[in-house]
Amino acid sequence: MEFATFAERADAMAEEEGDLATVGLVADALSAAGDDLAVVARFLRGEVFAGWDGRTLSVGPSLCHEALARAAGANVDAEEIEDRLAETGEIGAVAAGLDLGGQTGLGAFGGGAGGADGGLTVREVYDDLVAVAAATGDGSESFRRDTLFGLFTSASPVEAAYLARLVLGEMRVGVGSGTLRDATAEAFLEADVTTPTDERAENDRTEALVGVVERALQVTNDHGRVAEIARDEGEAGLRSVSLTVGRPVRSMLAQAGTVADALEAWDRAAVETKYDGARVQIHYRDPDRDDATPSREPGRDADAGGDGPVSIYSRNMEDVTAALPELVEHVREHAAPPVILDGEAVAVDDDGEPLPFQEILRRFRRKHDVDRMREEVRVELRAFDCLHADGDDLLDAPLSERRDRLRDALDAGVSELLVSDDPDEIAAFEADALEAGHEGVMLKRPESTYDPGDRGRSWLKRKPDVETLDLVVTGAEWGEGRRAELFGTFEVAVRLDRSAPNADAAGDGVGDAAGDDGATPDGYATVGRVATGITDERLAELTDLLEPHVRSESGQTVRFAPEVVFEVGYEEIQTSPTYDSGYALRFPRFVAAREDKSPADADSLNRVERLADENGTN
Repeated sequence: MEFATFAERADAMAEEEGDLATVGLVADALSAAGDDLAVVARFLRGEVFAGWDGRTLSVGPSLCHEALARAAGANVDAEEIEDRLAETGEIGAVAAGLDLGGQTGLGAFGGGAGGADGGLTVREVYDDLVAVAAATGDGSESFRRDTLFGLFTSASPVEAAYLARLVLGEMRVGVGSGTLRDATAEAFLEADVTTPTDERAENDRTEALVGVVERALQVTNDHGRVAEIARDEGEAGLRSVSLTVGRPVRSMLAQAGTVADALEAWDRAAVETKYDGARVQIHYRDPDRDDATPSREPGRDADAGGDGPVSIYSRNMEDVTAALPELVEHVREHAAPPVILDGEAVAVDDDGEPLPFQEILRRFRRKHDVDRMREEVRVELRAFDCLHADGDDLLDAPLSERRDRLRDALDAGVSELLVSDDPDEIAAFEADALEAGHEGVMLKRPESTYDPGDRGRSWLKRKPDVETLDLVVTGAEWGEGRRAELFGTFEVAVRLDRSAPNADAAGDGVGDAAGDDGATPDGYATVGRVATGITDERLAELTDLLEPHVRSESGQTVRFAPEVVFEVGYEEIQTSPTYDSGYALRFPRFVAAREDKSPADADSLNRVERLADENGTN
């Protein structure tokens, strides 16, 4: 597919306001994609690689702006790109408004597909972005900049708009995961029924086919691959899709709740300790089985799970195996492959007592000096679920069965479990967990299946201490005095529903550019500013964490691309005209930077509204 064709189709989707019509446009694009189907499906979501794939472009706004400025000519610099961005609020509009492709001489061919005459294809763009992601070491930043420059000089205005959006993960075309799922079913699966005039039966059939696609997405975590299977193998192929040991899936999530909520809904509850650790998904492949190794993508040098049989992934599906060698050793000694485990990596002291969450993050951040950090911060596994064991996928098995398989597959490091219908017994379990230094308890429906990426009411988390929200950092102000070179006050926001991981045609939201006023990014709504609970040392760490995501700066105020999540404590939620969410947090305080979470994991405006209702605010 020509990239111009892709861009024109994407532009039509962005202009379409109707959900069903958008699904139809996406279905048409998928049907016309040919050999580029997998790439087109991912590109429409603003993704270059599959969700499970750990590769990233490592291209921030600054590098993209530099490449655009260079492609626009000698009279344009990165600062002008940022000024235009502040005016328009959207990088695609900036790119489309530049006079690109006018470079001459050897400098015009610093990388990228095609030449000044254009003619980009989807495959050429993809291949160049794969090369960008693979660049490491000395000269890698220059290579990335040169490659993007080459692409921009080959692009028409509409191509440049969607190329810039794609590079920064900001497609803004209203295609969420749900839209792509529905479009895949519409494009490639037949919804006919025996009696065509039976509209209800046809609707039921369509819904069932959408469910088949959704399940395949949960198992593969790859919109591109699912689209190919739907086209080439149909419904039967999608139903045969299974987990691959070594290829991560999204973690099942929990909502806040109480013991009373759980027992009223389920009669009895499975109760586990809620650890103050980091979520890990552990894959242990059988080294003697070739079919247990994930297939490699084009341009990828190593398979999804790395070189060894044990691979460990964070909640964001980042490969953190190298940072946690003691967990690798534990699994190889105590687990039976092939197996996929879900659990927590918990930092403990010399006596085995739990340490705060920030200690485990010190391990996750380290790519070097792992042996030294291992001596400073000891980590242990607390496994609480089993997604696959001995060739059997267990996603559809009830929790009680998955726990039995977990104990069979792992003989040490399994989290304690209580199944009870007695509130007093559960309260005693919770008291023991709190006394041991843990956060609280998890309450789970014993019959619940494992639904990757789902935050339903089958799992509840109960933390009796301070209420917290996971919020996206969208802005900051520079400090004063000794803190003048550090960010001091942070603006935080909830995500709107359209930015949920399984959002429908309303759009992705996550990572969208700043709004027209250059303020809150699209897909987010502010709920407050946080300045308390942060030491000078922590401010320095947060400044280092956030500086790569600076999008614009005016005086003391800085705007960020929505990439970093803070856990924020508060006393209560109040209605307020001050923030665009309509709510404000009373006495907000910083708890932690949740580097294990992405903006898609942040709390939603719906949840804030629900909490406000429960507290009598509304």
